[in-house]
Amino acid sequence: MKLGVNIDHIAVLREARRINDPDPLEALGILRSAGADQVTIHLREDRRHINDEDAKRIVQISRLPVNLECSTDSRIIDIVCALKPHRATLVPEKREEVTTEGGLDIFTYEERIAAAIENLHAHEIEVSLFIDPDLETISRSDALGVEWIELHTGRYANIFAMLYSGLQNTPHSIKEFELPRHTLVTELNDSLSTLSVAAEHAASMGLKVAAGHGLNYQNVKEVAKIEAIEELNIGQSIIARSIFTGLEKAIVQMKELLR
Repeated sequence: MKLGVNIDHIAVLREARRINDPDPLEALGILRSAGADQVTIHLREDRRHINDEDAKRIVQISRLPVNLECSTDSRIIDIVCALKPHRATLVPEKREEVTTEGGLDIFTYEERIAAAIENLHAHEIEVSLFIDPDLETISRSDALGVEWIELHTGRYANIFAMLYSGLQNTPHSIKEFELPRHTLVTELNDSLSTLSVAAEHAASMGLKVAAGHGLNYQNVKEVAKIEAIEELNIGQSIIARSIFTGLEKAIVQMKELLR
């Protein structure tokens, strides 16, 4: 199981004071020495954390493959094409959201997504689509000609938090989580089964499968057991733990859980 480490939250800390440090670029050597397999960053339209200069320097200098998450906005796609990261992951994006919630709506925005894929492929950049674990959506992703999909694990992570962390409020106060414990256990198992079936379906079509969103040191093991998933992209929980352990140890500990 490969680990992509999302370093956006290093830039979040920098932007909180609008100064020059911490510099996300300094994390690259640590990621490599700690055994990370990939650097993941998200160049948002509002540049709330990673900015254009960050993205440029990271792609140019990183000795690990760079997975650049972005929206389908044509101006952002042009930037990504110029940078030429190893992979571009197309994600839905809303200005008001704290983090990306839910997968791409491929059927509503298929024309825009297809245009972005065509442009990225023309610049020899492999493409992944961040999608919900839905079989029809996976089949359509394959028809669009992408190399990867990344399954959104938010539902599983939210149910796990309610069940084992004693959290009374999910990020969006989803009513379905106001349920008895035995029902939450069933929902958790169902969410894992959905991820497993989706991953196997994608792999059977020749797609490479990644997963991510809300994964942490408590909940990652069960997702890591899904054999059809090749890679997990994890950010916030690793950067949060690094405050207390240091970044290298935080990555090593996550890699141990994936094994």
